Amino acid sequence: QVQLVESGGGLVQAGGSLRLSCAASGRTSSSYIMGWFRQVPGKEREFVGFTWGGGGTYYADSVKGRFTCSRENAKNVVYLQMTSLKPEDTAVYYCAASGGGIGFGNYRYPSSYQYWGQGTQVTVSS
Repeated sequence: QVQLVESGGGLVQAGGSLRLSCAASGRTSSSYIMGWFRQVPGKEREFVGFTWGGGGTYYADSVKGRFTCSRENAKNVVYLQMTSLKPEDTAVYYCAASGGGIGFGNYRYPSSYQYWGQGTQVTVSS
């Protein structure tokens, strides 16, 4: 089992920045794909980005150039640095872990992840 705990959410003005953290514990592995998703009430969970063990990253078009995923494998922590925030970025943000073994494009989908954090609220005011 892997436990994930997000932190770093909060209220920020449009144009501001936040950095979310996701601390992993349990049977962690640096080879896990670590994803970030977000969700607003009444909508499906939306893909934000993911990072793989070697540090590569992939992002949704809506956040590309503004958000950056990174990881510190030695500390079992992944980050989501968010800049130039917009009101439409308001959501609960979740980190997730996948043991891998599926096609690259599938990591955009929540069903590809076995472990989830509890989420952290990000609110961007206009």
